[in-house]
Amino acid sequence: MPLDHATLWDNCLRTIRESIDLQSFQTWFAPIRPVSLQEEELTIQVPHRIHYEYLESQYIHLLRQSIRQHLGEKGKLLYQIINPNVMRSDAGLQGAIMRPSKNDTPQKGDPGTVNSENIMNPFIIPGIKKLKVKSNLNDRYTFENYIEGDCNQLARSAGLAIADRPGNNSFNPLVIYGDVGLGKTHLAQAVGNRMHDRHPKKSVVYVTTDRFTNEIITAIKNNAIQDLMSYYTFVDLLIVDDIQFLAGKAKTQEIFFNIFNHLRQNNKQIILTSDRPPKVMEGIEERLISRFKWGLVADLQAPDLETRMAILAAKSSDEGFDIPVNVTEFICFHIKKNIRELEGALNSLMVRATLKEGQIDIDLAKEVVRNFVTQINREITVESIQKLVANHFELDVSNLSGKTRRRQVVFARQLSMYLAKNMTDKSLKAIGETFGGRDHSTVIYSINTVQDLMETDAMIKGTVSELEHKIRMSLHE
Repeated sequence: MPLDHATLWDNCLRTIRESIDLQSFQTWFAPIRPVSLQEEELTIQVPHRIHYEYLESQYIHLLRQSIRQHLGEKGKLLYQIINPNVMRSDAGLQGAIMRPSKNDTPQKGDPGTVNSENIMNPFIIPGIKKLKVKSNLNDRYTFENYIEGDCNQLARSAGLAIADRPGNNSFNPLVIYGDVGLGKTHLAQAVGNRMHDRHPKKSVVYVTTDRFTNEIITAIKNNAIQDLMSYYTFVDLLIVDDIQFLAGKAKTQEIFFNIFNHLRQNNKQIILTSDRPPKVMEGIEERLISRFKWGLVADLQAPDLETRMAILAAKSSDEGFDIPVNVTEFICFHIKKNIRELEGALNSLMVRATLKEGQIDIDLAKEVVRNFVTQINREITVESIQKLVANHFELDVSNLSGKTRRRQVVFARQLSMYLAKNMTDKSLKAIGETFGGRDHSTVIYSINTVQDLMETDAMIKGTVSELEHKIRMSLHE
């Protein structure tokens, strides 16, 4: 039986998985999708050009080996790029097919390459030894504890590629922008820490724009500008945080412009973070703005609920602190846009739980959340449960309090009573009144019926869990 494209790629993945670590496999190979197999050519689909370039630069031998092993010596691989527009230079390649390079390494004279031997460095005194530099990195900022989601996937992938192959890539500089507290500093320093581990002989420096400006002021006072520039031009990876604060600082911009040019001409890597994209930065010279756009500009967006919960769970696990899922969900429902606030909420929760020596529950979570949001969302009501259950079963909400005995309506009514008992503080009598004046014995019977069905029917148990989740979700819309 001839191979189809999916089976062939699965076979290739098994071979590849044996040769690389899990993180690299998940980042660079798991997102790939097989598209077609025509004669001896397999076409695969990758998310963006960064993916294509990185696979070509780092895994060409492994890909060639696996393709030839499972497709034959004449086997070929083609790439289909979903979103080539993440690189400015490829703005017209929608749905492009990229053929892999014929050579495994860049050739001399290729467009865009620089022969560093012919470039004179105006800032370095001939014969000076390479300086030892202090990285200023926080070793807690790593890729291992940086949770990936749709909100940061592009920037994270680019960061991993840079850490493994700094300077020698198409996204230099990497500009990471986003609102406060979304993890820009964490991601930028994670690149530095990974690069330091992978390339210990290369120097990494992290600096905030404010600190960089203060260093320039001090250097001017001490007549030591040349020394400062020499220091930064020795760096293999320069990370500058909050680059938007260069605005209005003409001398700092001039010096940074010269450092930037020297580093990039010598294939040194630059990473910049900002709270806004370069195109809307004001008070910064156009020549700098244009250089910020040379590489890749990647944004960090607010994480979705699931990603926020994963972040909070990971951070609590790192602290050796066990938080119930419903408490994690409650906190993440209310704190939506700022990861830093999630960390603050976790710290506050741990302190309060330790001092009170009490159980970590929703009531304790409410105490914590009130310090971060102006309003705790409305409470769950029997009426809101009825409305959501009726919508789920495509019924009129009046059916739940009516007298109809249709099987679907009866089950929806019983299920609504079960949820009302478990998710509100209403008494059995009060719940029965809301369902057309039924007495408490009917409510008890309904609760027991649903409980029995959940124990014997996995589909019903799944429906109950889905509805519970939707009810909690509805409180925060």
